[in-house]
Amino acid sequence: MNAVLKTLADLLAGDKQADRVVPPTGFTVRLTVFTAAAMAFLAVFALALSMASGRLADRWGEALARTATIRISAPQGQIQAQTDAVMAILWTTPGVADPRVLSRDEQKDLLAPWFGPDLPVDNLPLPQLIELTDEGYDAEGLRLRLSAEAPGAVLDDHTRWRRPLIRAADRLRMLGLVSILLIALTTAAMITLSANAALAANAKVIEVLRLVGARDTYIARAFVRRFTGRALQGALLGTVLGMGAIALLPGADPAGGFLTGLGFQGAGWILPLIIPPLAGGVAFAATRAAAFRVLGGFT
Repeated sequence: MNAVLKTLADLLAGDKQADRVVPPTGFTVRLTVFTAAAMAFLAVFALALSMASGRLADRWGEALARTATIRISAPQGQIQAQTDAVMAILWTTPGVADPRVLSRDEQKDLLAPWFGPDLPVDNLPLPQLIELTDEGYDAEGLRLRLSAEAPGAVLDDHTRWRRPLIRAADRLRMLGLVSILLIALTTAAMITLSANAALAANAKVIEVLRLVGARDTYIARAFVRRFTGRALQGALLGTVLGMGAIALLPGADPAGGFLTGLGFQGAGWILPLIIPPLAGGVAFAATRAAAFRVLGGFT
């Protein structure tokens, strides 16, 4: 722990002499910066996907849980009588609020997305729909009352619709979090490869440093500082580009559904800013482990 804290302190303070151990240019520089930038860019979108999925699950759950529908299917001459009976039941049922009978025009609007605006509703034997707000009513008790007094009435509390939708949104949120974890692991692997390549390329320099009394911790600290700095730079660039790309996406629109809600809202824009420090932490741990492992193998 003390060695890690010392390395962190040196990382912040800097050491120009130690930095000369690591080449300031070359393919390892470009690889580290590019990897960190690309992974940070993808992490921003994964985080946006996870947050949008969470909002979607909450919105679907709240919208469908607050409402219920009663469908009345009966011969044409009995529709009105059963509708009146159902409304009388609803007005006297605790936990049911604002029951209302949907008009033909409203039912036509509901069917328009599937059948078009010219659907001849008046010529079709459509069931009568009644919408109500759920404020904690007893669904089973209401079903029993409806079956006794209005046999053609069927209560749909949207449970069968709500559960699959919420489950799918929750899985999307989990997928986003798993993607962020995979991105972090990929970043660690690529930075480890870059550090190994830099250590191998500087084997002669490291041997000379050892001959003049440099300890492995001093040498490793130089590599850790350089690669962590590169990772921070690349991650910051990728995060800024990712946030800019997210900002260019269409804003949330109920008509567009999920596709127009993929983004950050309010204080959520602060969350992507944790990506560069996390990338720096991953680079720090990966480079430190790689450096001591490789240095331990030098003779």
